[in-house]
Amino acid sequence: MSASRILPVTTVPDDDVPTLLVKIFGKDRPGITAGLCDTLAAYGVHIVDIEQVVTRGRIVLCVLVTAPKADGAEGDLRATVHSWAESMRLQAEIISGRGDNRPRGTGRSHVTVLGNPLTAESTAAIASRITGTGGNIDRIFRLAKYPVTAVEFEVSGAETEPLRTALATEAADIGVDVAVVASGLQRRSQRLVVMDVDSTLIQDEVIELFAAHAGCQAEVAEVTARAMRGELDFEQSLHARVALLAGIDESVVEKVRAEVRLTPGARTLIRTLKRLGYQVGVVSGGFTQVTDDLKERLGLDFASANTLEVVDGKLTGRVIGEVVDRAGKARLLRRFAAEAGVPLVQTVAIGDGANDLDMLNAAGLGVAFNAKPVVREAAHTALNVPFLDTVLYLLGVTREEVEAADAHVD
Repeated sequence: MSASRILPVTTVPDDDVPTLLVKIFGKDRPGITAGLCDTLAAYGVHIVDIEQVVTRGRIVLCVLVTAPKADGAEGDLRATVHSWAESMRLQAEIISGRGDNRPRGTGRSHVTVLGNPLTAESTAAIASRITGTGGNIDRIFRLAKYPVTAVEFEVSGAETEPLRTALATEAADIGVDVAVVASGLQRRSQRLVVMDVDSTLIQDEVIELFAAHAGCQAEVAEVTARAMRGELDFEQSLHARVALLAGIDESVVEKVRAEVRLTPGARTLIRTLKRLGYQVGVVSGGFTQVTDDLKERLGLDFASANTLEVVDGKLTGRVIGEVVDRAGKARLLRRFAAEAGVPLVQTVAIGDGANDLDMLNAAGLGVAFNAKPVVREAAHTALNVPFLDTVLYLLGVTREEVEAADAHVD
């Protein structure tokens, strides 16, 4: 589906001025919009609004114009438009009314729905829930058809937060991803994206890759399980796991770097964000020995993590410097934003674990990516598909725009 909208360039009529809504539909071909406007031009009408949609080669063109003022001219206009449409093998409908479109309701949001597949049943459920919150769907268009189907609803008449809450519940019940963000310039001006690394930017847990080379996978897994049960906080669990790496050779770092697997869509996400003028960073409870390499490989602007201590070519089993934990990630987000000159409200944070929650809540938009339930419930929005570049759809970027940018790279 493609859609175009031309804003009116003439004075908008008041509610008492007669207007005509001219609707044209049929098989699309070049010249339809020009032909219709040429036909209308003979009657001296002004265009108040115009919108066109093409779906699988079928066009729907709607033009709202002021009614002609001369006596009998409206009837002549109707006859001429129908005659022109017939000559083009199109259908026409003309509806009389007064004034412009009715004003949109206050409270405006973009609702992005992702499904693989996106079924009619799930779409009906989302649309019904929007209506149930008092919202009106003003426009729907497709953002992407693969690797998932993504569509965007422009909604008015409902405040963003209640709408987000209502749709989050519905999405969980029907198995689709739904993101709700407020309309406005801020959506396009979010100029810093900060991501967690393990199980977000990459598919792996770096500590587990190191543990495999040290032969202590089971012990590391047990410490992780204790942390998950709440028996250890993040810093305690970090020190306990890193201690198990004591004595392994520094050369393991290069092996771990080679084993790291980027999440599908990670390169596309970062490449596209950079083309849009965004700055991109990562924060990690993992290690600078890996994040510094990722920063260089991917062209990131910021990177911060814990640092494994190395003495005489061996890991000591200790970390040096300030520990990057849950609170530390939020502090780093604020620091990166300050260094980038970006207000915090114009930042996006992406993560999957409980130690990302402070960062997700501090950002202008917090995205839970394939996250634990507690994280999905607390974040602004959640994505449960395995493709990191679907974050672009939340920013209003279409798959066609991504591919067009790639095609024009020298």
